[in-house]
Amino acid sequence: MSTTRTPAVQRNRAVTAVFTWQVRPGREAQFEEWTHRVTRTASKFPGSEGVVWVRPEKGHLSHAIARFSDPERLKAWLVSPERAEWHRRIADIATEVSSERQATTGMETWFSLPGTTVHSPPRWKMALTTLLAAYPLVLLLQWLVVPATADWPLPLRAALFPAVLLPSLTYLIMPSLSRLLRLWLYRPPN
Repeated sequence: MSTTRTPAVQRNRAVTAVFTWQVRPGREAQFEEWTHRVTRTASKFPGSEGVVWVRPEKGHLSHAIARFSDPERLKAWLVSPERAEWHRRIADIATEVSSERQATTGMETWFSLPGTTVHSPPRWKMALTTLLAAYPLVLLLQWLVVPATADWPLPLRAALFPAVLLPSLTYLIMPSLSRLLRLWLYRPPN
């Protein structure tokens, strides 16, 4: 049995993990440098789809939101010698809080994750991003599907839109759009 997956299958199995770090007071600048370097390394790792750091306004907690193409590649990163080396380098500067990592798939990353202090983006940003994702798809469905289904009973026509719209948004459009807009979505308030 081949372990090679098509890109479409990998997209559908994408996983996001949240890592929380407690930075020792006075070591923030060293931690900041470390985050840039470990992010570059993680971003080059097979299956990585990017890392975003979220820093609350107060306190010494930082959160890394890492996305991988599938759970197997995330697991490979977690046990990799590269990651172990980066953890060794940060030992005097910060500690990973809790062994409870939050791993999610799909759109639940829009909401606050249990057990973490990572906040979801402001509602207006979520609404605007959803509008940017849904409007073109609704327009396309209205243009292509409505004329072909005009004679269908209303309940069947009404069922067709969510049956096409929701999976398309959940598995194809929103993951890509939220990845594209992640710096804007998760930017800490000034």
